[in-house]
Amino acid sequence: MRAAGLDIGSRSVEFVVIESETGRVVHEREIPTGPAMAEECRLLVDEAPFDRLLATGYGRSLVEVSFGFPTVTEIKAFGRGAQAAHPGCRMVLDVGGQDTKVISLNGAGKVLRFEMNDRCAAGAGRFLEMTAAALRYEIDEFGAAARQGAPGTVISSMCAVFSESEVVGLMTKGSRREDIARAVHDSLARRIVSQMRRVGISPPIVFAGGAARNPCLRHLIEQDIGQALVVPEAPQRIGALGAAMLAAEASA
Repeated sequence: MRAAGLDIGSRSVEFVVIESETGRVVHEREIPTGPAMAEECRLLVDEAPFDRLLATGYGRSLVEVSFGFPTVTEIKAFGRGAQAAHPGCRMVLDVGGQDTKVISLNGAGKVLRFEMNDRCAAGAGRFLEMTAAALRYEIDEFGAAARQGAPGTVISSMCAVFSESEVVGLMTKGSRREDIARAVHDSLARRIVSQMRRVGISPPIVFAGGAARNPCLRHLIEQDIGQALVVPEAPQRIGALGAAMLAAEASA
């Protein structure tokens, strides 16, 4: 028996297939989210056989309507996926493209409490993408560049659009790109840590989502909370993994 999880995010779609009995991953794939989401998801799930599938993420309702796949909330999927990736974890931090989720767990994967940001891009990964583009960085090199920046430059706006204007203003004043990049990461890290504190910081903490691969963001969060973050091998696939695990358990 095989179970599958499909996580349809605003920036990418992840597909994971596991052996139901062991939880071993036998297939995984990631593609960018495109305009023909339903068709792309169909091609993705046709790549590997499975007996049961659960969909989660930003576009799960579209897939449910198009194909009749049952769905699960992102909160449950990320909680279960984090538990599978790091047994005994007590908190999940997921910084996605459109939102940031902080989930408190009981150590066995059960959700105790959670909080999502207010959907403003200034508190999610989209903020990094916008400002990286303004500073002429590729998103994959943005975090490393920010690690070379000096603290002291400040992005004060709570709005992504106004923050981008601040970035442009700092550029015109001659601030170093690396210092502005550091300021951008400082701004996002402060928002994330504030959200984590409202839920209640409880390690071990699994850092999921594409932003978990950003070395500067990870460092700043760890520095602020005084705790190391656990970054899985494929942090962007934690939601799909969790959906697959829940699909396997539902069919047991």
